[in-house]
Amino acid sequence: MARLPRLVVPNQPHYIIQRGLNGQQVFLDDEDFSSFITWMRAAARQYKVSVHAYTLLPGELHLLASPSDEEGLGGMMQWIGRHYVPYFNQKYSRAGTLWQGRYKTSVIEAERFFISCSKYIEFAAVRARLAEGPEQYQWSSYPHHAGIRPDGAVTDHPLYWGLGNTPFQREAAYIELAAQGLGGAETRAIESAALKGWPLGSDKWKAELERRMKRQVLPAKRGRPAKPCKPGSDPRV
Repeated sequence: MARLPRLVVPNQPHYIIQRGLNGQQVFLDDEDFSSFITWMRAAARQYKVSVHAYTLLPGELHLLASPSDEEGLGGMMQWIGRHYVPYFNQKYSRAGTLWQGRYKTSVIEAERFFISCSKYIEFAAVRARLAEGPEQYQWSSYPHHAGIRPDGAVTDHPLYWGLGNTPFQREAAYIELAAQGLGGAETRAIESAALKGWPLGSDKWKAELERRMKRQVLPAKRGRPAKPCKPGSDPRV
């Protein structure tokens, strides 16, 4: 099946995944994690991208971010790569690319999936058995959302602000939502969309997205289209 061109929709959240080449680790110590976050924060500001949630694992990164235009997301990721990859290669005496192909991204229907995607991303370290709870993992935006420590790399989404009128109310509500976890169907929908680069949302929202962007947003169904019936013929034959 042919790969669709990457879909970037201004002012909509996107789930981004990027992995190390051949499964190799891309963050080996605290300095690596910290340096990447510093460059991510600078690039987001430069390219006008709001990073709402993230988790950096030793071999991959997960982001939830809203670009202000169609070029911002690609510009941000390229800018980070131009700074982080040379840093990593020089530090560890290696050469060549660090990433497994181009990053994957999926635009999401915010009202329906934003909080779910944020939770899914921030529990990545728990799923990888690097921490028993998201609050125990340092390289994630969960401590920010839970009120454990502020994170200057994070721009809160309006849906997060809508969880309460005060920071304490928002943090308490988010902790409660995070504790509820995600259902199996919801998890599978997020994973499938993110890995395949498909939009994540309702059928109605996807149809509206196609009209808005004036392009196909989902792969065409496999198989040849049905032939039109001749006048007077029985389509059942």
